[in-house]
Amino acid sequence: QVQLVESGGGLVQPGGSLRLSCAASGFTFSDYWMNWVRQAPGKGFEWVSAIHSGGEYTLYADSAEGRFTISRDNAKNTLYLTMSSLKPEDTAVYYCAKDEPFSGVVAGRPVEWTDFGSWGQGTQVTVSL
Repeated sequence: QVQLVESGGGLVQPGGSLRLSCAASGFTFSDYWMNWVRQAPGKGFEWVSAIHSGGEYTLYADSAEGRFTISRDNAKNTLYLTMSSLKPEDTAVYYCAKDEPFSGVVAGRPVEWTDFGSWGQGTQVTVSL
């Protein structure tokens, strides 16, 4: 069965950097778009970024553009999110999710569980002094 396991979260000071990883198994990783989605405390899910199956195309939410970089290593079945210039408002649980994002999601509508075929368990990122 599909498994997505995130890692790399933690506590970081404002302005700092962090790299998240998502190890995938149970499906042909190189055939699928992959995404990062986050959920801040007390809020709904927010789509952050997506990457095409081959890695040629990437998409970002306005909140991530210029600060976050999504990448993948298909040989290692691993998805990454490199985050820099982190802000307190980036504090959230970060999830990786499988499948091509809907245009509405990319445009900024709230994300639902059913928008993606599979989700990981999430990794906590806290940006604080």
